[in-house]
Amino acid sequence: MNQSTEQKFWALLKQQSAYEEAIGLMAWDMRTKAPKKGIDNRSEVIGILAEKVHHIQTSEEISKYIEELKPKADDSKLRSALEDAEETFNRTNKIPAQLYKEFVTLQSSSESKWAEAKENGNFKKFQPYLEELVRYNQRFAELWGYKNHIYDALLHNYEPGVTVKQLDQVFPKVRDALTKLLNNVQLADAAPDPSLLQGHFPKQRQEQFSKEILKKMCYDFDAGRLDETIHPFAIGLNRNDVRVTTKYDEKDFRTAVFGTIHEGGHALYEQNIDPELSFTPLATGTSMGIHESQSLFWENFIARSREFWENHYPLFQSFAPERFKQIALDDFFFAVNEVKPSLIRIEADELTYCLHIMVRYELEKALISGEIKVKHLPELWNEKMKAYLGIVPHNDSVGVLQDIHWAGGDFGYFPSYALGYMYAAQFDAAMRKDIDVAGAVRSGDFQLIKEWLTKHIHQFGKTKKPLMIVKDVTGDGLNPDYLISYLTNKYKGIYQF
Repeated sequence: MNQSTEQKFWALLKQQSAYEEAIGLMAWDMRTKAPKKGIDNRSEVIGILAEKVHHIQTSEEISKYIEELKPKADDSKLRSALEDAEETFNRTNKIPAQLYKEFVTLQSSSESKWAEAKENGNFKKFQPYLEELVRYNQRFAELWGYKNHIYDALLHNYEPGVTVKQLDQVFPKVRDALTKLLNNVQLADAAPDPSLLQGHFPKQRQEQFSKEILKKMCYDFDAGRLDETIHPFAIGLNRNDVRVTTKYDEKDFRTAVFGTIHEGGHALYEQNIDPELSFTPLATGTSMGIHESQSLFWENFIARSREFWENHYPLFQSFAPERFKQIALDDFFFAVNEVKPSLIRIEADELTYCLHIMVRYELEKALISGEIKVKHLPELWNEKMKAYLGIVPHNDSVGVLQDIHWAGGDFGYFPSYALGYMYAAQFDAAMRKDIDVAGAVRSGDFQLIKEWLTKHIHQFGKTKKPLMIVKDVTGDGLNPDYLISYLTNKYKGIYQF
């Protein structure tokens, strides 16, 4: 029996998804269980499979299917798949193969030089590589095209539909509000005792508690697993195989506990995508920002809340060392929510985190537009850190060299972290109008919360753009007031000012 054009289109997407799942599984293995000597061969295999995916995405075959099916597509799933395939086809084909190959080669050598420069705190070793990466990104942006600002073309890769114009309206408002709030916190008389949380906490007991919390979050262990790695991540191979990893620090349980909850939020998104989208490029999160909103919602709005620990502190104490049984809930909760400016982004508390993102966004936007030069980055970085966080890095390793993103050429990525936090605040406010979130958290029954997220966000996968989801869920566009209000109310209460 001859297949229809639509059947052939779905079959080709299924083939692409199969290659991507194989790549994902090997990537998970490399970062968790693979023997060191097998890494080089595995990397080569991933490269071969990635080439297969690239071929499908840019093939005449898929172009023909798009051309034939798009005018008469009356099914929403088909329309979304065609639009996604067409955008991928157009953007990928605008970059000459040789130019892209040069960029990938530069990425590899750049990350190696970055690691060396970071270890020695020597920015000048990395500077020429970063200058080249900026030039490649500027070239890509010109080839992709943009309407208003060159950075929009790069931002689109991670947060489609969001523009510099929008970010420049909301980010300064967040920045100014948070710097004022931080100042009030630092002037407050109340102060937590973070030493209460320090001390030896066996890895096995941390893992047991983390698994209990994942189960309460409705993470399906029959469709996932929890493993250990150096750099925590969640990876969705398909909706029935979504894996979480974490890192254990026996001197500070917060690394694993809150890290696992964070990655669990990502995983719940992937596990609850509509099964009808399986074996298509739509069976994933719609953007980095929306994905991050799900992890930050669970990590901060739920797991750092008073209601969460009112219910779960006894469970935590049953796994924790004996000394935690002597720590009052109030003191524990205050210590968990300590605000203290830090040099390192990934160690930042929830109040100051977005300020780290503002530093990076403002600098990389200026780099891409040509307003500043790479050689001036260390000085400009330190100036912004002092202005926004009141601290100055003592060397470039804990300053401008701390993140790998620029070494990988990932310009346009950082704003997603702050956008995710803003989205999470908006979703949280909308959810609390529909259901008793505080009551559900206090009772330790998260089923209602999980069902709300699935109904309004998770099930759609990539069929909706990020700002469409925000509008549909909240009735509002991107609005920083929700995040500002959440952080202000929370820390006024905790620090009593």
